[in-house]
Amino acid sequence: MTDCKERSDRTIDGQPSYGKKVQHRKLSKKQVFKRSIFVFIGVVLEAVALETFLVPNGIIDGGIVGISIMLSHLTHIQIGIFLFLLNMPFCILGYKQMGKTFTVTSILAITALSIFTALLVPVPKFTGDYLLAAVFGGVLLGIGVGLVVRNGGSSDGTEILAVLTNKTSPFSVGETVMFVNIFILASAGFVFGWNNAMYSLIAYFIAFKMIDITVEGLESSRSVWIISNYPEEIGSALNDRLGRGITYLNGAGYYSGDDKQVIFIVITRLEEAKLKNIVEDIDSKAFLAFGDIHDVKGGRFKKQKIH
Repeated sequence: MTDCKERSDRTIDGQPSYGKKVQHRKLSKKQVFKRSIFVFIGVVLEAVALETFLVPNGIIDGGIVGISIMLSHLTHIQIGIFLFLLNMPFCILGYKQMGKTFTVTSILAITALSIFTALLVPVPKFTGDYLLAAVFGGVLLGIGVGLVVRNGGSSDGTEILAVLTNKTSPFSVGETVMFVNIFILASAGFVFGWNNAMYSLIAYFIAFKMIDITVEGLESSRSVWIISNYPEEIGSALNDRLGRGITYLNGAGYYSGDDKQVIFIVITRLEEAKLKNIVEDIDSKAFLAFGDIHDVKGGRFKKQKIH
């Protein structure tokens, strides 16, 4: 059984961990190479999205990318120059807050993005249809940004700025990014016209969702907490019929003060209905709480053979 209280008593190399600084594990050469490849792919996708779908059609994204597109349109200077000049200060300022690995990865990603957008300038746009450009440009841009973020970097300084101002601002990181992007997307109406601004909103929304999918993965899982007077029976049934590992957590009722065993299990979305039926068959009054989780690793999440 797993006791919640045991979390504070973990040890490092057999010694109590109180006040002991945990050393960060360095990435192996293989891991660095793998991350670099995915960052490279992500940057290429971003550049293709910008130079062959969005920029030629006057459609922008949020953040520094959106500002760069508008400045490029107004000054007739290549977008890559603005991407580099506007993003770099945020990377440098965010060094202490974000760490060396993140900063170096971001600088490399931004530099590469600036170069690739310049190389793709002569390439003709794939389509002149604004809706197609917004959809496919948003998809490619979102996947590209997601690959960079998933592998430890960033190609846009807006979120770094939001993190830096988070301590002094009454707004969360997400709220700050949202406010900045609303202002940028609204500005597109004055630069490219309001039709383009609305197409830009479509591209931004699609890119936003694709970033989530790329970073978190398509196969999201569900965590489940179950409180019942029959924990052993429910745990055994879930293990036998779902093939999932079970963890028991020790708890106590606030009003009754009675000791309780809380069942914790991670399942896929497709198994949620079956889990509810299993618990209902054993204890119709059991308490169940569900939560969305992503990127499950380690432990015994991999499904076992069902007896």
